[in-house]
Amino acid sequence: MSRSSNEVSKHNSERLILRGQTLFLSKPVVMGVLNVTPDSFSDGGKFNTITVAVERIEEMQEEGATIIDIGGESTRPGAPAVSAEEEIDRVLPVLEQALGNFPNLFFSVDTTKFEVARRALEAGAHIINDISGLQKESRIAGLCADFKAGYILMHSQGNPQTMQDNPTYNDVIADITTFLNDQLAVAADHGLTENIILDPGFGFGKTLNHNLTIATHLEKFLSLGFPILTGASRKSMIGTVLGNRNVEGRLFGTVAFHYDNLLKGAKIIRVHDVRAAADSVSIYNALHSYKFTITKSDT
Repeated sequence: MSRSSNEVSKHNSERLILRGQTLFLSKPVVMGVLNVTPDSFSDGGKFNTITVAVERIEEMQEEGATIIDIGGESTRPGAPAVSAEEEIDRVLPVLEQALGNFPNLFFSVDTTKFEVARRALEAGAHIINDISGLQKESRIAGLCADFKAGYILMHSQGNPQTMQDNPTYNDVIADITTFLNDQLAVAADHGLTENIILDPGFGFGKTLNHNLTIATHLEKFLSLGFPILTGASRKSMIGTVLGNRNVEGRLFGTVAFHYDNLLKGAKIIRVHDVRAAADSVSIYNALHSYKFTITKSDT
């Protein structure tokens, strides 16, 4: 019998224990995107060899990333699906080398496939980032529970092939809240009641107005009791607001959008441009977490 979300244990949103390592979220952190794919919308083909991918991870660590999210299948609108075997072949060699090279980072694998998630967790991944929110493979929740790993529960409508074909909602905030509550109950049925991160899924089956409404009311999802991740990096919604700006021209819009997310309670921002995001988090922390003594030389 399915349990209601009220029965799901609310984990301390400021501290997650992932595979024995503590991810502190009392201050927001940056998740750097690493697509080891030939066709991702922003960086497809740039990092799909082990050497180049590992070099990029080192660069993102130096720029201020806390988490690296490795993806082996593009989720851009209209992207073709790939097999589990191909996804594993793309992701696992990079993940295995990165885990040995960068012990202070947390590694997430962006997948909706049970077998990919299993192999990634066996290799040592700390988090599974599931854009389907357990709609494709509810067993992934049980895997994460067994490995004491993190799980990112994202809302999406449709799939990458169809998600932007006239997405509709009765009430986008209420509908997403209901979905997340329902899927939290599914996770609990599989033994996963902690180490969960929620993502409202900007751009995944949403119009521009849907995305802006979600951003405006992001703090409403805090009532679900889990940390919030947002990922709007370089997405078409940013380009549309900026007058149909291309991907390369969306950096400043992304930083501004994510900063507003931080003000509304987001704890993790998922980005391509790590240094810019980390700088914005540092400014946020200075303004909201600490008191500084201003001297004449500082002014």
